[in-house]
Amino acid sequence: MSAHHAWPGPGPGSRPRVGLSTSSVYPESTASCFELAGRLGYDGVEVMVGIDPVSRDVDALVELRDYHDLPVLSVHAPTLLVTQGTWGRDPWEKLERSAVAAHRLGADCVVVHPPFRWQRSYAQGFVEGIRRLERTTGIVFAVENMFPWRGPRNAEIRAYAPGWDPTEGDYDHLTLDLSHAATARQRSLDLIDAWGERLTHVHLTDGDASISDSHLFPGEGDQDAGAVMAELVARGFAGHVVLEVNTRSIGSRSAREEALARALAWTRAHLGVPAMP
Repeated sequence: MSAHHAWPGPGPGSRPRVGLSTSSVYPESTASCFELAGRLGYDGVEVMVGIDPVSRDVDALVELRDYHDLPVLSVHAPTLLVTQGTWGRDPWEKLERSAVAAHRLGADCVVVHPPFRWQRSYAQGFVEGIRRLERTTGIVFAVENMFPWRGPRNAEIRAYAPGWDPTEGDYDHLTLDLSHAATARQRSLDLIDAWGERLTHVHLTDGDASISDSHLFPGEGDQDAGAVMAELVARGFAGHVVLEVNTRSIGSRSAREEALARALAWTRAHLGVPAMP
């Protein structure tokens, strides 16, 4: 990678960078996310590896990064139900390929979900395997908080192993998703307290206590997103704050663009961070 694209990771005295997840423009494309994020003034992009073929093509992602002169802050590994076949069927291979992609793209963080319960051997060795990957790749693997699946009469279905809440797991780095906290009927502020310095990465969104993972815009749900941002500032958080919202119901490109511009302004105001020079 050229020196021009060797973006620095968080360091002493650094401030959060505000990114846009490629999932926030769905059903628009990964390429659209780079274009929109660059034009609106986001500090970078998180690539959700998955359905869009471009998101799985690291050469194409490098071209988009260079063309738009926009950093890739983080890579979201293809560990969702809908991406079970992306980058192979072996979950460890997926994570290794995610680390390779992060290196090539200049990203310093891979976001990963806890294993599904039916991925038995992967789940049994997950905690140790994440630590080994961090050691061998030099990339941060930040495990994301999830939520219980709920069945008839609100009964909890055990979908994840070791579990959907990584708080008690022996992980060095964690990703806080505000919508997932809402769906799990947790408070993001409580998770920040419990995690301390393990909080490495934030998916800025919002939610309510409904069964569906709603990914509302920050301030539209029950997670007190403004107070979450204030707490990050108070703690000197210097990781990435990535807007990961659902804009599928927004009918037009111009309306989506306006909503994402407002969200960026809201985030910068609450974090007290100006645009990157």
